[in-house]
Amino acid sequence: MIQGIGAATGVAIGKAFVLPAWEWDVPDRRMEKVDLAKEFERLYEGIRTSKSEIEFMKNEIKETVGVEESSIFDAHIAILEDPVFMSEIQGIIERQYKAAEVAVKEAIDHFVMMFDLLDDEYMKERALDIKDVGNRLLKHLLGTPEITLPADTQPYVLVAKELSPSQLVHLNPDNVVGMVTMAGGKTSHSAIMARALGIPLVSGLEGRIEEPLQTGDLLIVDGDEGKVFLDPPQETIDRYAEIAERQRRRKEQLQLLASVEAVTKDGYRVRLAGNISSVKDLEQAVKYGAEGVGLFRTEFLYMDRDTFPTEEEQYGVYRQVAEKAGGHPVVIRTLDIGGDKQLEYFALPEEENPVLGYRGIRISLDSKELFKTQLTAILRASNYGHIRILLPMISSPEEIREAKRVMEEAKQDLADRGLSYGSNVEIGIMIEVPAAAAIADLLAREVDFFSIGTNDLVQYVLAVDRMNEKIAHMYHPYHPAVLRMLRQTVAAAKEAGIPVGVCGEMAGDEKALPIWLHLGVDSLSMSPQSLLRVKHRILNSTLREGQDAGKRCYQLSTSEEIETALTEYLGKDPVLER
Repeated sequence: MIQGIGAATGVAIGKAFVLPAWEWDVPDRRMEKVDLAKEFERLYEGIRTSKSEIEFMKNEIKETVGVEESSIFDAHIAILEDPVFMSEIQGIIERQYKAAEVAVKEAIDHFVMMFDLLDDEYMKERALDIKDVGNRLLKHLLGTPEITLPADTQPYVLVAKELSPSQLVHLNPDNVVGMVTMAGGKTSHSAIMARALGIPLVSGLEGRIEEPLQTGDLLIVDGDEGKVFLDPPQETIDRYAEIAERQRRRKEQLQLLASVEAVTKDGYRVRLAGNISSVKDLEQAVKYGAEGVGLFRTEFLYMDRDTFPTEEEQYGVYRQVAEKAGGHPVVIRTLDIGGDKQLEYFALPEEENPVLGYRGIRISLDSKELFKTQLTAILRASNYGHIRILLPMISSPEEIREAKRVMEEAKQDLADRGLSYGSNVEIGIMIEVPAAAAIADLLAREVDFFSIGTNDLVQYVLAVDRMNEKIAHMYHPYHPAVLRMLRQTVAAAKEAGIPVGVCGEMAGDEKALPIWLHLGVDSLSMSPQSLLRVKHRILNSTLREGQDAGKRCYQLSTSEEIETALTEYLGKDPVLER
């Protein structure tokens, strides 16, 4: 048995196909000065072709997997447009008279080495983006065919040193039953894509295996425990075959719950909604039984383009979502860029700490015409469904009041144009900043509902960057300080008589259900993939027992104690038992 990192859950059994590493034979070819212009033209043509291919792959992933996963390729396009990367290549050609492919290879090696020297696993994994983009460019400069996956239909376990998004885009989940990589971890792009595709993945095997894996080796991939078994005995194969069959049956059983209401055994109903980034995401959420949309991340409408979306473009999407929601509420979050979400065509300032900087509502209130355009589009779409507006990154009553003033301007603009909108469009705020939780009672007087964004709230309360692998072990959603913030927020909402929901990752974590039952939140919104698991847990719980378990968490003093108590309450589910 080889112990690695469980990066995508599930169990797979199959023969290995080892993907050869992208290693280009690039002789150190030098040019005459008179030929440099030709080398630059070859370079620019390679860049144009590479960008065109990346755009194609991005659109393909957007259609087949999802908008969020397709945004991985924005980073690849950004590298091809990065002046520092391009300047390095151009400098090598111009100063050293080297061929374009030699310059690209040297630039890749230079930047990858710089990233690898950083004591940050997340940044090391981003070096794969540079390799991927550089290798694509080299492929065109050298005229070398791309390494391809097997074309036959026999299921296999894909093994590679590392997997790039360009390789993953061509995966057929029906053929690739599991994946194993020597490098990478839970935050790598291969992990993100594997989870989206539902393919078990174990990463980080480098230095942990004595002999390289070979094509044809029989492998068991346990993405839950991070284990890989090489040529296992029949007893182990039988045991994991049974686990895999249980997981398959469980998926089938859970799908039967799609049309069932989420009601505890003693009759307490919990509304479950979906977090979406596109109309396609909504279709998947509806398939899994979502009762509307608890979070529509509109920033993805802005990311997949070269200019800001017009009012008409936004209106068309919002109207389509409202209609497809079938009368259920649709919570549309206004533009939430900044931090780790950038727009190439909107020059945001360079910041030392962008997560604490110019983002969310701060940008909207500073760019009122941009904000008003979005509000106008949302208001027009409110004629076609139950739309609510959600403001991100709120930390004071003044921000809410200023946003309301812009909304009144949007309404007046529509009236002047003779266009109608819904008569009672509610405004809510994200509770994701500790300041908002601390003054939740004051903010509740200003709005119609709260939505708790646990992802940012946890990282801000604990001062732990959730994308930093070095301190990832300190990111504890069940920290007592986080639970107190949640309790204070829900209590303030109830005191003011407004509904409160949860839309962060904790909403889709089955373990957290006792906390929500104890606090009495009105709704939970999560990724479509989590809906059926959480519904199953609700159907097999009672309100009384859940409340008691949640109350006990508030009597414990450490994250470990709280998580242990929640895990014990979760208990052994016969459908889940390994």
